[in-house]
Amino acid sequence: MASNQSDLLSVIGDYLTHISVERGLSKNTVASYRRDLKRFADYAGAQNAGFELNEENVQKFIAHLRLGSRESVPLGEASIARAVVSIRNLSAFIAKESGIADPLKDFSPPKIPKRLPKALSIEEVNRLIESAGSSANAFAPRDTAVVELLYASGARISEIIDLNLSDLDMREESVVIKVTGKGGKERFVPVGSFARAALSTYLESQRESLLSKRRENLKVDPLFLNRRGARLSRQSAWQIIQEAAERAEIATEVSPHSLRHSFATHLLDGGADIRVVQELLGHSSATTTQIYTLVTIDKIRESYSTAHPRAR
Repeated sequence: MASNQSDLLSVIGDYLTHISVERGLSKNTVASYRRDLKRFADYAGAQNAGFELNEENVQKFIAHLRLGSRESVPLGEASIARAVVSIRNLSAFIAKESGIADPLKDFSPPKIPKRLPKALSIEEVNRLIESAGSSANAFAPRDTAVVELLYASGARISEIIDLNLSDLDMREESVVIKVTGKGGKERFVPVGSFARAALSTYLESQRESLLSKRRENLKVDPLFLNRRGARLSRQSAWQIIQEAAERAEIATEVSPHSLRHSFATHLLDGGADIRVVQELLGHSSATTTQIYTLVTIDKIRESYSTAHPRAR
């Protein structure tokens, strides 16, 4: 499976069209594939004219990514593993389209060391939410609702900003949101009274005034709006979290994903079944969710070593 750079770029284009149009992968996923495969094509173009797409050359490419170059910084193991998956999927696509054997069929990405997700304490979450509703914040009702909903649902930031008003089912006793996750898979997530109160305040006191600033007709009705009445962007949502964390004087780095980690960790600490947490997070496999159990096991180990008379 030989490929000069122009041939490789051409087939990469075909593959990106395939995963975007035929498989319907999200824009963010396609962008990640494009970035990884462009990096690989650039590497292939810098090699000799007979560059082969095979295990040996992918191993050399991995070494290249680890070392970096004048044009690029060294990549971490997680980024390298993702790049290898992109190349392996491209190779499978080429093999299928060409009717030849896939040289990377049995090639695996490098193993990534398990890292414990960083979760905020309950006290830090409370401070974060309170600071989002600070009187100095002109968009306090909206920002409080965003932070409350992120923590109450465990949803990804992209899933929260993609919510439309029609995805919200508010009843007297509860709120259920319809979340559209990766691959367009839908799930229904109940949220508690604090998030319900924050949403009610935002809907009743601020959303209408933001809606009045809208200058264009939208086919959908976004739940969270920016100052122009359009859908709140991912970047703005990140900024909401970061500014709230700064006002709350939280020392550790805080991101929207910190609230997702905190949601899962606090549920498991409270005795929730891991399969329920898996469903709420939208994980297709319990294996992905199990990393959160390492957090609780770590806490159990710490408590044991502190409290048991013969543990030290």
